[in-house]
Amino acid sequence: MIALGHHHSGLFTADDKLAGELLAASAASLDPCWRMPLDEEYDESLKSNFADMGNVGGRAGGAITAAMFLRKFTAKYRWAHLDIAGTAWKSGAAKGATGRPVPLLTHFVLSQAA
Repeated sequence: MIALGHHHSGLFTADDKLAGELLAASAASLDPCWRMPLDEEYDESLKSNFADMGNVGGRAGGAITAAMFLRKFTAKYRWAHLDIAGTAWKSGAAKGATGRPVPLLTHFVLSQAA
């Protein structure tokens, strides 16, 4: 939410082809997402004095360090993480769930079945 607010979901993946497919589904569904970095520098936030690694970084780059944590366990797979913290809910008078990223994921799944 800090980086993208309530308009774009954050897209994290190390796979350029998968990123392209998800971005195409995003455009087709009018459910915008934005690809975010997974640079090795963000691994620093997961270092721990007490464990092999921490499972949370600080507030700065928090969504990125969360994706870096997932990356540690998914190296053998094509994977993506959609950070929907800012897009899945509305507050104020229109308070409630938005249904996002259902349109994006529906378009993505249908494109994979084609």
